Amino acid sequence: MNMNSKKLWLAFVVLFALPLAHADEIRNGQDVLRAMHDRYANSWYGTLTFEQKSTTFNPDGTTKVEAWHEALSVPGKLRIDIGAPSDGNGYLLVDGTVTIFHGGKETGTRPLVNMLLVLGFDVYRQTPDATSKVVQGEGYDLTKFHEETWNGQTFYVVGADKGDLKSKQFWVEKNRLLFVRLFEPTKDDPAKFHQILFEDYRQMSGGWVAALVEVKVDDKKVFSEEYSDMKTNVKLAPGTFDPKQFNTTHWEKP
Repeated sequence: MNMNSKKLWLAFVVLFALPLAHADEIRNGQDVLRAMHDRYANSWYGTLTFEQKSTTFNPDGTTKVEAWHEALSVPGKLRIDIGAPSDGNGYLLVDGTVTIFHGGKETGTRPLVNMLLVLGFDVYRQTPDATSKVVQGEGYDLTKFHEETWNGQTFYVVGADKGDLKSKQFWVEKNRLLFVRLFEPTKDDPAKFHQILFEDYRQMSGGWVAALVEVKVDDKKVFSEEYSDMKTNVKLAPGTFDPKQFNTTHWEKP
């Protein structure tokens, strides 16, 4: 083997060994979060806006449909305007605190961690240690980890042992390292579990967006979100996520 051939052979060995070595390093939930971050840290979008069709499926068989307008700044900031922006109804979720607005007036504020925001977006643009701290604080056991095959794909499952669907857990697609599934107890009845699914992923500038989110309780759909007009790296006004400017700062069309 001449020198050029040897260099080429070594290059192929290094190239194809890297993914295997990386896979071998994933042994727990912290490793999964770190791998998610490292895959997209240099490319994931910083802001996202979209229109959302929100459908609530009531126990009596009726449905309620609302138009939501959402703006996201990663990590940690989410704004939801419900209905016409001029109505002044919605939510601001900023760094673990939610502020509620009705009729243009602030009606309440409280601590709230949105795990969908953390695992679907924040994980890619904040340090793995910061994400791990939030996830553990919400009761997910990062030491419990296994791989699972579901719908023909392989997933990393964090927070539960194999066969356990009754513990807090989240599922990450092994190939693209995207969050796809979460189990958590309902607030009204801890014996019942929400199953939340991120589906229909669309590739965007430097990252991905799940255009469909479904929430199920005991395998029965109770809520869905359908996204449209998705735009990444949108320039947002500084007051977009400021509670004092909720009524005067808007990103969406009037």
